[in-house]
Amino acid sequence: MITDPVHPGIDQLLKLEPLERNLFRGTSHEGSPQRAFGGQVAAQALTAAGATVPEDRHVHSLHGYFIRGGRTDLPIVYEVERTRDGGSFTTRRVAAIQNGETIFSLSASFQKPADSSEHQARMPEVPAPDDVEVRDEDELPIMLSVIEARFISDPAAGLPDVGSGPRQRIWVRAKGRLPDNPLAHVCALTYISDIRLAGTAALPHRDEPGRAQLTSLDHAVWFHRPFRADEWLLFDMESRSFTNERGLTHGEFYTTDGRLVASVTQEVLLRRR
Repeated sequence: MITDPVHPGIDQLLKLEPLERNLFRGTSHEGSPQRAFGGQVAAQALTAAGATVPEDRHVHSLHGYFIRGGRTDLPIVYEVERTRDGGSFTTRRVAAIQNGETIFSLSASFQKPADSSEHQARMPEVPAPDDVEVRDEDELPIMLSVIEARFISDPAAGLPDVGSGPRQRIWVRAKGRLPDNPLAHVCALTYISDIRLAGTAALPHRDEPGRAQLTSLDHAVWFHRPFRADEWLLFDMESRSFTNERGLTHGEFYTTDGRLVASVTQEVLLRRR
């Protein structure tokens, strides 16, 4: 059963209509001209998968492939395959279908919580969200209607190379209060995780001749620790490779107190026309 949202924000964009036991239908907001926003499609696919999983199992990873561009003027049907229900892990596969063709495929794994020892990477030293200048952004108007984003670096130039490639860092959070169930927050973060990854890979190539065409090829997210997507999270991104028209960007999400809560990797296709 899909829970009704508490606030008409990002969770409203992810709301699905149940059609059959394993079938759901969603709609897309405006993206690039007549192209659905990949983060919304991935998040809706995860919402569909989560609707078939017991509440005591939390998603720990997802892997998705963008197969065709989705249209914003047609609904998307999400077909869930109940691949496995094991003692500790549950696996689901989801096909996002439009006009009888698969536009996106998702594999997601859910786990019962377990106690263990821990380690994590250290959070970068950055200004707090309240110390970052707020400025208007016109590149993602629809997305920024449901999320807040405070850019620590100039998105046109990126941060200096402190690792192996160009970087961007952004404080992000969903606007409004989200429901308390963990699935709502991992789906919201899946939506958020698709912003700026492609642009980070394209930063060193922005002055090359021709009109740039950016297309996400695949997207993976790992969820490490509990979090709230309606509280500030640092999104730290770095692109370590670009070749064969394909750029790879890795990102990490940290809470304000330094907990690493999620990691994301995306490969993007960059062509010049």
